[in-house]
Amino acid sequence: MKLSLLLILLLVSGCSIFGSNRNIPEIAPVEVVTVVKKAPVYHPVLPDSINTVPVEWTVLNAELMQEYLNDYEEGNAPTNVWYSLTSKGYENLSFNMAEVKRYLRQVLNIVEYYKSLDEERDSSDE
Repeated sequence: MKLSLLLILLLVSGCSIFGSNRNIPEIAPVEVVTVVKKAPVYHPVLPDSINTVPVEWTVLNAELMQEYLNDYEEGNAPTNVWYSLTSKGYENLSFNMAEVKRYLRQVLNIVEYYKSLDEERDSSDE
């Protein structure tokens, strides 16, 4: 029994008990190189330009108002709704629109500035 166990052990272990003269190549150390690269900046596509729809303006003066009142009494008045602005109200409306345009110009300039910074960085990386 002991002999069969010893024989099985020798068969399983192979020639490792007697040693071997195999040539095992030396392993060269691995060189690790770290490359720092900034992540690309996402630039969203600029929105489409504003496409305005023409607005029909009618200036309501005394003659047009009298004509409208005459038509109204006869029952032929159109179903228009009339809005009016004082000169100060019109001035305020004009100022507000100028502020919207100024704000949009400034936002677009900021977006263009950051786009140009990213383009400069990309060209220097290449």
